[in-house]
Amino acid sequence: MTSLEKFSYDNRPVKWFAYATMFWGLIGMLAGLWAAIELVFPEMNLGFAPVTFGRLRPVHTNAVIFAFVGNGIFMGVYYSLQRLCKARMFSDLLSKVHFFGWQAIIAGGALTLFLGYTTGKEYAELEWPFDIAITLIWVVFGANMLGTILKRRVAHLYVAIWFYIGTWVAIAMLHIINSFEMPLSLFKSYSWYAGVQDALVQWWYGHNAVAFFLTTPYLGLMYYFVPKAADRPVYSYRWSIIHFWALIFIYIWAGPHHLLYTALPEWAQSLGTVFSIMLIAPSWGGMLNGLLTLRGAWDKVREDAILKFFVVALTCYGMATFEGPMLSLKNVNAISHYTDWTIAHVHIGALGWNGFLTFGILYWMIPRLFSTTLYSRKWANTHFWIGTLGIIFYAIPLYWAAFTQSMMWKQFTEEGQLKYQFLETVTTIVPMYALRALGGLLYVSGLILMIVNLTKTIRRGVFVANEPAEAAPLPKVMTTYGKAHWHNWIERRPVQMAVFSLIVVGIGGILELVPTFLIRSNIPTISSVKPYTPLELHGRDIYIREGCYTCHSQMVRPFRDEVARYGEYSKAGEFIYDHPFQWGSKRTGPDLARLGGKYPDSWHYNHMLDPTSMSPGSIMPAYPWLFDNRVDKAATPAMINVMRKLGVPYPDGYEMQAKADYEIQALQITAALHKDKMEIQPDREIVALIAYLQRLGKDIKVKN
Repeated sequence: MTSLEKFSYDNRPVKWFAYATMFWGLIGMLAGLWAAIELVFPEMNLGFAPVTFGRLRPVHTNAVIFAFVGNGIFMGVYYSLQRLCKARMFSDLLSKVHFFGWQAIIAGGALTLFLGYTTGKEYAELEWPFDIAITLIWVVFGANMLGTILKRRVAHLYVAIWFYIGTWVAIAMLHIINSFEMPLSLFKSYSWYAGVQDALVQWWYGHNAVAFFLTTPYLGLMYYFVPKAADRPVYSYRWSIIHFWALIFIYIWAGPHHLLYTALPEWAQSLGTVFSIMLIAPSWGGMLNGLLTLRGAWDKVREDAILKFFVVALTCYGMATFEGPMLSLKNVNAISHYTDWTIAHVHIGALGWNGFLTFGILYWMIPRLFSTTLYSRKWANTHFWIGTLGIIFYAIPLYWAAFTQSMMWKQFTEEGQLKYQFLETVTTIVPMYALRALGGLLYVSGLILMIVNLTKTIRRGVFVANEPAEAAPLPKVMTTYGKAHWHNWIERRPVQMAVFSLIVVGIGGILELVPTFLIRSNIPTISSVKPYTPLELHGRDIYIREGCYTCHSQMVRPFRDEVARYGEYSKAGEFIYDHPFQWGSKRTGPDLARLGGKYPDSWHYNHMLDPTSMSPGSIMPAYPWLFDNRVDKAATPAMINVMRKLGVPYPDGYEMQAKADYEIQALQITAALHKDKMEIQPDREIVALIAYLQRLGKDIKVKN
């Protein structure tokens, strides 16, 4: 008879990550609530650069995704992995390095985003030093996780561990490939890719950040915590096998559905659509596997707030993973893209799936970590209903706003003229934005109630830092009892599973990205498209710094209404010098791809100083600091040098001429402003921004 080995589970990193999850969840959601209120009351931008919508939105998205959900993942993994492997974490030191390193990245990243240091790429805004730090900490996490798995006392790897391994290898691949950039300074870099290629890489990453950060690790947590809370085994082992391998293989291909009707090659758009539709099967298989795990436990759902959270989380996962493929259909995407439908869709997943699953896990786990019972089950149930109402009040008004705005964009009069100005389509949906903010307030109120409830739970308990456990050692020769399943072989070999997972997720990335880079016909060049001038380069950096891409697109789709409103539809060759691309994903303001020359310099001057003076009713913030801040002209030669290294054809030695060209163009703009009785120094940031805005679309208007 094999003797049992005594050991202990390390609950300290679980506790740390649980606290961080609650803290950053509150911070990230308050930032989101503030941003939502700014769309109703633009005065909330305060005339203060760090809290304007364009800077606050990336803080919100990064805090919720990487701080709230990220810490939630690590909390759940550190708790479940030890118990599934019957082993303490591989290294207490690595656990500490992982925790403190991740929090330092979050805090530093948030600070730099507030200060305007951003790459301008959605969900990947953090600058290059943080990209390196993330890579190192991710390696620490992987080493600790895989080390724990290798020293396990259980032969079989439970399904949750498959998802943890798949997540780790996929995120490593996505992060590294999307983060190739050329540094200009400590907190400024330019994407290695440009235009169409940058867009494809970014949304290959962006979509799969949702797939492998917001989905697969949470599916792993679902497969552990839902059966635990329901006291029922997982409904189907075979479903879980199909769910895992099909999901990680198909998901990686779906990114191009974010770029339908853009300048992306048609074959890539079609590929994204096909695989997005295929995603319904494994996604719904996982959702049903979770819900059917509750068979025989539905009587508990009526009383148990934890199971209520899990049921709604799984339901929202099902809703979001049905809606995603639907939005990849071109006829639906033509309505939804650039509207609030995308925002509603994302938040069904974020608030319902990620938020509610996290809340359920916290309610289940915290009392066990502190050897006590939950302070108030009634408060937990109240939190559930407040949170559910918050999701409803958040999502439904945004769906309403999306359909309203999209239909208004496309309306023509009997004479064939556009019926509505763009600003009219915005002011019409402001009441829906107010209801969205109310939904956010309800959701955050529920979170605060949970934090109070769990704080009181913690105070009346005693923390068990090292939880005693015992298990038989892993046998040197692993024996399969009964009829072996074909999948058993890989379930006992974590290293091979990691390698196979990397191969499975890598196939889609290689077959989508490589042809776009190697086959030149994918991006036909346009001879009239020239590199940006030094002044325009500075203006573009300011545009990115202020987060203008969060509200404005630079991509005219080939629709009658868009061509009528903005001008000629966009071509792939227009963007070959755009490091990074700036196509955007939401139009709170109009598209800017053909803005150049549409208005005089004085219009832009007044518009940036007081948007309502040019567009009464505008919800855009003012940017008074642009009129005081000086451009860092000393950086101009280095900017030209970096751009040349990235393939922009500036002549050799142009660095020596760049400053003079900067001055000539700046003086031309200030002279034009002077004629309209506006006095400004040529070294001010507003001059550079005007130069960039006036360049947009100009090249395409030149006849070859």
